[in-house]
Amino acid sequence: MQGDAPAMKVSDSDGKLDTAPSPHNHRAASRAAGSKPWQYSDHMENICGYLMKYTNLVTGWQFRFFVLNNEAGLLEYFLNEQSKNQKPRATVQLAGAVISPSDEDSHTFTVNAASGELYKLRASDAKERQHWVSRLQICTQHHTEAIGKMMIRAEGQQRELMRSIEGLPSTGQLNSLDQDLLMLKATSLATLNCLNDCFHMLHQQHAAFSRQILPPGMTINWPEPKIPLSNHLKNGEDPSFPTEESKEPDLLSEAHAVTEGLQLTREPEDIDQEDEVEDECDLEEDDLGAVEEQRSIILHLLSQLKLGMDLTRVVLPTFILEKRSLLEMYADFLSHPDLFLSVSCGRTPEERMVRFVEYYLTSFHEGRKGALAKKPYNPIIGETFHCSWRVPKDTVGSAEPLEAPAPDAPDQAPRLEETGRKDPDFYTVRFVAEQVSHHPPVSGFYAECPERKMCVNTHVWTKSKFMGMSIGVTMIGEGVLHLLEHGEEYTFTLPCAYARSILTVPWVELGGKINVNCAKSGYSAAITFHTKPFYGGKLHRVTGEIKHNPSNSVACRIQGEWNSVLEFAHSSGETRSVDLSKLPVTRKRVRPVEKQGLFESRRLWAEVTESLRAKNIDKATEHKRSLEERQRAEERLRAETETAWKTKYFNKEGDGWVYYRPLWTSPDSGL
Repeated sequence: MQGDAPAMKVSDSDGKLDTAPSPHNHRAASRAAGSKPWQYSDHMENICGYLMKYTNLVTGWQFRFFVLNNEAGLLEYFLNEQSKNQKPRATVQLAGAVISPSDEDSHTFTVNAASGELYKLRASDAKERQHWVSRLQICTQHHTEAIGKMMIRAEGQQRELMRSIEGLPSTGQLNSLDQDLLMLKATSLATLNCLNDCFHMLHQQHAAFSRQILPPGMTINWPEPKIPLSNHLKNGEDPSFPTEESKEPDLLSEAHAVTEGLQLTREPEDIDQEDEVEDECDLEEDDLGAVEEQRSIILHLLSQLKLGMDLTRVVLPTFILEKRSLLEMYADFLSHPDLFLSVSCGRTPEERMVRFVEYYLTSFHEGRKGALAKKPYNPIIGETFHCSWRVPKDTVGSAEPLEAPAPDAPDQAPRLEETGRKDPDFYTVRFVAEQVSHHPPVSGFYAECPERKMCVNTHVWTKSKFMGMSIGVTMIGEGVLHLLEHGEEYTFTLPCAYARSILTVPWVELGGKINVNCAKSGYSAAITFHTKPFYGGKLHRVTGEIKHNPSNSVACRIQGEWNSVLEFAHSSGETRSVDLSKLPVTRKRVRPVEKQGLFESRRLWAEVTESLRAKNIDKATEHKRSLEERQRAEERLRAETETAWKTKYFNKEGDGWVYYRPLWTSPDSGL
């Protein structure tokens, strides 16, 4: 905004109002007066002043006079200061509200009330925004806690009622088994449960802070959290949203250097297969510990969320993270590379489709490193992951090995497998993944085995949604398996994933319908991952059928559990079971961290991973935040310089991303 903004008023310790200078000139005025125009503290104080309020596209931004009433937990606004003694134009209840600085600029923030009302406001500068946001957050926290206290009293009274009824004799005119008293017990319990549900819905919409992780060492006692703001919010600053006077210049300077370096090294590099060794990294995940120990942290996370809220930009507490990147997790889809390679061994189109569905359904269970739902690191843009598998030839199907393609012309870059030693008794499957976009967070991954003349190219991005006591993750994108020897392409999608029971012991289930199609052969598969019904039913159930579309005949039906036993019933009457617990898992081969590039997953996240292994959550959080802040600074720098991001291994084609030199472009691919 141009020119001086109207003055902002802040109450002093006596409750009196002092007129503050225009925020544009507050530093000079402070020096002259020898005092700050406002004071930062963790106690509640009433403030008032002018803010810009966004109305709609037609009206745009308008000056309005806002008053924060801490005692009542209200944010009110008036046409101007002179009308503040009249009825406010609108009143916002702050209990359960979400107060969030906007990433559009350093002046804007939003107040999202529990009622669903959304106010988009703009201060005159970053410091004034910071002050409003911190005061509103403190007030919101206080009044949300007050509801928790009311719930404690209600729960105590209900327990006393239950004890009084149960303390009555079992016989007599008034006894503990009296139908009316039993109904009273049930009604009171149902009412309390309903109130608890309402409170949780309110609590889920309340953000204690605008920063999106629980700071190290902080505890919240449920349901009356006490958050020591002074321990980590100094001078009213919010570390998640750097101001002009914070560390942003240093981050931008670093981003300049890093971005220049990245642009110089964005060309694909050869990965020497001789450097890869069998992975000995134990990624088995520890339990989260006693539920009550982590309950406060989980509740703090829930306090930032609203039903249906997109969680793409929500930063999760570090302790619930897996000790690896999402890019590495995608490699687990090939933990049974023998089944992957066996797809090309099918003698008929029907057999190949059945083999592909078998491989597909057995590819999910190995990705879970423990029973609990933990989240891998969000990949940094430009991050890559490389690995390979050596598969004994005698474990792959029953068809004869296909003829290996001849080496490419000298003027072409080497293929994935041509940079290392070959073993005549093994097939080699090579894998590369890259984070190709930050918003939306798109990952591309590609795997190939030239000896079997097959490769798979996939692009996917995850969109998370808060669903009350669950978090749903939609996998957007698709993959295509190419069987070059047969000229077939199998297009497939991915199921949704759900983290259930996030207030107790979170666990994972898959859900949704996916399709597999092969246009050339006319075969398709429709598979449903069933989520557990509210009452009864099995966990992790999956059903499906493979059809020959031209004849509309069902070739095979599938049922079972995707993490246990699958049963394939063929139209011929043959039935075959696959016990996933007995399937051999082939360890991937990865180069040691010291031989990896700076932006390869294990090296990039090494300090976070080591800190998590050492159970030093504070240090892990610090390293993780540093990586994320650098990524944000680099993104701002590219926006300022209008510099497009250059990917390394994947090219944008239409709505998808394709590996820069896929196997089907080889002169010997047969295409």
